[in-house]
Amino acid sequence: MENTQKPLVNPVTRYPQPPFEKQPQEAPGIASKMSPVPDHGEESYKGSGRLSGRKALITGGDSGIGRAAAIAYAREGADVVINYLPEEQSDADEVIALIEAAGQKGYAIAGDITSEEFCKSLVEQAAARLGGIDILVNNAGRQHAVDSILDITTEGFDATIKTNIYAPFWITKAALPLLPAGAAIISTSSVQAYEPSENLFDYAQTKAANVAFVKSLAKQLGPKGIRVNGVAPGPVWTPLQISGGQPQDAIVKFGEVTPLGRPGQPAELASIYVELADSNSSYTTGQVYGAAGGSGNP
Repeated sequence: MENTQKPLVNPVTRYPQPPFEKQPQEAPGIASKMSPVPDHGEESYKGSGRLSGRKALITGGDSGIGRAAAIAYAREGADVVINYLPEEQSDADEVIALIEAAGQKGYAIAGDITSEEFCKSLVEQAAARLGGIDILVNNAGRQHAVDSILDITTEGFDATIKTNIYAPFWITKAALPLLPAGAAIISTSSVQAYEPSENLFDYAQTKAANVAFVKSLAKQLGPKGIRVNGVAPGPVWTPLQISGGQPQDAIVKFGEVTPLGRPGQPAELASIYVELADSNSSYTTGQVYGAAGGSGNP
């Protein structure tokens, strides 16, 4: 019999470790301009039909964790709509090409999810293009590091709250009448919900709200056969970090404080999003899965 055993991989040395170079970008940032370029699973993720025939809407699907989920979903047999900001067009184009290369339908819908009307339109457009929705991933987020609460403007605070709390509410509310029994809702929270940093005061509060979103909504929707779960990443190498999510001095040593001594790569979280969407996880709801390199609480 042929030996198909995969070699063991040391998680410490699998991906780049700090120090990294400073690399400021204007928000929201472009993944292809990062150094090193993040791994979203473009070459590494291999599917096995776990999501065959499924229809997914992913916010923030152009880069980072959303992009990794989009690639994985397509390679598992799902058709995918991603949402992104117009400034991220080049990243979005790459994702759609990868989805189509996997033999699935991919659609990119640009727009600002801080608008309630756009959130409603996004769901309507996604459902029309996919012929329905049965996986909803509320992933898009806004993170800007500010040292003091005195320096957080009302406008900045409002933008963070609208992106991270209002948008998932608006999108989920619009999608719910379309979701059949067996559908899955997945929310991207953060280690910041459990171990908030002093310079992410507003962001950390929204990520804690995302945990409550998961646990409360899972109780509402359980009787309807709709599962709601979340993922709480730690430091992950994405454009969110280098475009204001962290001070540039922190980028140099980003991820160093974790037991694995490095940041995670988006590809390392893709399988969690697949697991939570897969119908084989039918008894998993109201849970928050941690992926923080050895830190965090979920």
